[in-house]
Parts: sequence; C-alpha cells; structure tokens
Amino acid sequence: MKKKPRFVVTAGPTREHLDPVRFLSNPSTGKMGFAIAAAAAAAGHDTTLVSGPSLLKTPRGVRRIDVISARDMQKAVRSLEGDDAVLVSAAAIADWRPAKRAARKLRKSEIADVIRLVRNPDVLKSAKFPTKVGFAAQTHDVIREAARKCREKRLAFIVANDVTEKGCGFGTDTNRVAIVRRDGSVERLPMSSKAAIARRIVRECEDLCA
Repeated sequence: MKKKPRFVVTAGPTREHLDPVRFLSNPSTGKMGFAIAAAAAAAGHDTTLVSGPSLLKTPRGVRRIDVISARDMQKAVRSLEGDDAVLVSAAAIADWRPAKRAARKLRKSEIADVIRLVRNPDVLKSAKFPTKVGFAAQTHDVIREAARKCREKRLAFIVANDVTEKGCGFGTDTNRVAIVRRDGSVERLPMSSKAAIARRIVRECEDLCA
C-alpha cells in the first residue's frame, strides 16, 4: 500500500520591514491555508503548516512553523522539501521588500519620499517538491492569469479566485474558486466554505499522488 504523502502548507501574509515597526504587507488572515492544513491532517497526512503572522489557532494534529518575511518562509519551506511531500502554497507572499531595513525606528524626516524596493524570491517556483499547488488571488483576468502562473511555476494545479467578489478573498469564511490544472482544464466550484474547498484541494492532491 502506497504511503500517504506529507503535506506542507503555507498560509497568511508576510511582512517586509522598513524598520522594526513599519512594514509592507497585505490583508491575508491565513484562513484558507489553515483550513487546508486542518483538512490534510484530518485525512491522515503528516502535515506541517508554515505561517506568516496570523492570530489563528494551530489546527489539531498539525505542526506549525511561524515566519515573518518571504525569505523566512523560503528557508522554512526548503527545510521541508522531499520526494514524499506535497506543497500547497496558500500564503500571500510579498513580491517586494524594502532594499534596506533600519535597525531602529526611523524618524519621519529620515524616510525618503521614494522607498527603493527589491524583489523577493519566488518561494513556490523555487521549491523542490514533486507536487506543487498554488493560489492566484486576482482582481481581473482570473483564469488567464492563473493559467499563466500554473505554467510558469510548473504546478500540478492552481486555485484561482476573484478577491473583489462579495464573500470571497481575504478574511472571509467562504470563497468561490476555480481549479486550473496543468493540462489546461478548468473546474469552477460553487461558493463554498473555505473548509469545504480545503477538503476538495486535499482530495485533488491525493488523486495526483495515488
């Protein structure tokens, strides 16, 4: 009997600091990623959750690694790589960070009108897992952009949604998503709880690994 794959799930936002109290971030709460980790553990998978700053409780049966920045998340994910694992990247990882981080809080007069940014590593694209799943939170051209990301990052599938739609996106308990697969097929799911969507994602991963 084939061994169940491990699940590595990323969740929440990252924070990219300008100084100890100021940072770039986004509205992600981690609800979708935490739901996926809970569903994977409930299905009997060894599950590790790599979470950016989040107030959510760790799901039962899940190991949790807390991180702050995109580079922290990349380091944690790389430590969990392996041929026996599935990576589900539900985190809203910042694409950019301030070029310099001050060691102390800056005075207003010390902050330039223009802050130079540098690109963060692409955690999902660079990760070495046999099965990788991503998320595409879009405001327009949802399916087309998701399909592009799926190809470029060499994902098994990507979960896409329009974050401007009522009841969807960051901080909600529900979502309406489409599963966009590597072969180009698209499966649109009805508005559902994030817990139900999480279970569907875990089953899709299990089918791929069977």
